[in-house]
Amino acid sequence: MEQPISKSTHQRLPLGKLLKRIFFILIGASLVSVGLEIFLVPNQIIDGGIVGISIILSHLTRWTLGIFLFLLNLPFLIVGYRQIGKTFAISTLFGVTIMSIGTTLLHPVPGLTDDPLLAAVFGGIILGVGVGLVLRYGGSLDGTEIVAVLLNKKTPFSVGEIVMFFNLFILGSAGFVFGWDRAMYSLIAYYIAFKMIDLTIEGFQESKSVWIISDNHKEVGDAIVARLGRGVTYLRGEGGYTGDEKKVVFCIITRLEEAKLKLIVEDIDPSAFLAVGNIHDVRGGQFKKKAIH
Repeated sequence: MEQPISKSTHQRLPLGKLLKRIFFILIGASLVSVGLEIFLVPNQIIDGGIVGISIILSHLTRWTLGIFLFLLNLPFLIVGYRQIGKTFAISTLFGVTIMSIGTTLLHPVPGLTDDPLLAAVFGGIILGVGVGLVLRYGGSLDGTEIVAVLLNKKTPFSVGEIVMFFNLFILGSAGFVFGWDRAMYSLIAYYIAFKMIDLTIEGFQESKSVWIISDNHKEVGDAIVARLGRGVTYLRGEGGYTGDEKKVVFCIITRLEEAKLKLIVEDIDPSAFLAVGNIHDVRGGQFKKKAIH
C-alpha cells in the first residue's frame, strides 16, 4: 500500500539565523534613515520609488516623512506576502517600521552638509548599503524593491538595475517640485545607490566560473589544484562540428586568481579553449584554499 505524500511545511529559521536577519535589517533600515534625513532630505535631493514619493508628499503637506513611508508601503507589503511569502512580508514590515521611526527621530537633526554634491554622493552610498543589507537578509524598504525582487527572478537584470529603471521616472518629478538641478543631484545619488545595492548584495569578493576545453585536461586540472589550490570538476562534452568527445575542466576562482590561471593554461596548452564568467554567489564545497605559487 502506498504511503500518502506529506505536504511540505514552512520551516522556521533557526534562532541564530533569525537574530542575524533581525540585526542586519535593523542596521540597514537605520542606515537608510541616516542617508535620507542627514544627507538627502535637508538638501532637497529625493530618493526613488515609494520613498521618493513620500519625500515629495512630506514637502508639500509638511507632514512627517515617516507617516508616508509607512502608509504608502502597506499595499506592497500585501503583494509581498502573497507573492513572495510570510517571512519576506514580516521582514519588510520590520524594516519599513524601523525606517519610518528612524526618519521621524532624525528629522530635527540638522544635515551634515549643505553641499548638494557631497550630500548626493555620501547619501547615495549610505542609502545603497542600507537597502542592500535589507535585501540581502530577506526584506525590503520600498514598494519598487518588492517589484524588483519579483522581476529579478524572471529577468537577467539585477535588483539595482530594475530599481533604477523605475526611479528614473519618479526622480524626474523632483524637477517640478525642487528644481531641475536637484533632480540631477537626485540622479547622481541614485546611480551611486544602485551600484552600492548590487555590491552589498553580491559581496565584495567577486568570484568567476572557468570552463577549459583541452586535450591536456588532466594536466591542466592537476596544475590548477597544485598551483592555485582550487578544486576542479571534469565534465564530458562533445564537439558540435567534429562530434569528438571532449573533456571540460570546470572550476571557481576569485578575480585576483584569473591572471594566474590563464598563465597556467597557456603554459600547458596554448590552444586550449578558455571561458571565464562572473558569478554572484558560491556556496558549498569542501576544498580548502591554499596559497598561490
